[in-house]
Formats: sequence, structure tokens, C-alpha cells
Amino acid sequence: MSNAKALPLLEATSGVEPCCPPLTERPFTAEEAARAAVMFKALGDPVRLRLFSLVASHENGEACVCDISDVGVSQPTVSHHLKKLKEAGLLTSERRGTWVYYKVAPSVLAAMGQLLTAAG
Repeated sequence: MSNAKALPLLEATSGVEPCCPPLTERPFTAEEAARAAVMFKALGDPVRLRLFSLVASHENGEACVCDISDVGVSQPTVSHHLKKLKEAGLLTSERRGTWVYYKVAPSVLAAMGQLLTAAG
């Protein structure tokens, strides 16, 4: 179990503010590096990356846990990985009846893109 604290990718008050400047703009501060590391660590597992992609590419960018199957691991493991993605701030979830729906906020994808885009 990790003791890393999830830090938000986005500033709460703005629309699409990345956690950090583009990698090519300047060296990260310690805080910026910690924020980016949480995201990259969460996406560093192949199953989590597949799950994140599955949710992001699903209709309306939202997937019911009931729609998530055949990722090569058991359902309890899928739930564990979805929880880790949520703790990293990459997914949100909403319970509707007996099902949980996961969503990637468009601003998260935009912030990730800005982080990996060349400056200038």
C-alpha cells in the first residue's frame, strides 16, 4: 500500500490549469514533480493504463463498472485499480443504484496534454 498523497492535477479554481508547466519549459519544482509523479505512477501499471483508456474512450467518457471486462484480471483487481486511478485524481465515480460509473473529466485529459506538450 502506498503512502503517497494524491495531489490534484488541476487547480480547483480554473478550467484547464495543468499541475505543472510543460516538461520542456523549465525544471519542475519539488511540488510540481510530486503532483506529476502521482499521475504517472497511477498510469505506470499496464492494467491501470488500459482501464483509464477504456473509461476515457467509452461513450461520453464514462463507463459503468459493469461494462469493464476482459482486461486480464479478476473483478476485485479491476476495482482495486479503479480505486487507485480515482485516488490519483484521474477518475471520478458516481454510484447509481447498484452500479458505479467512472468518468475522466475532460479537463484532466487537457491538463495531461498540456503537461506533455512542448513549451512555446
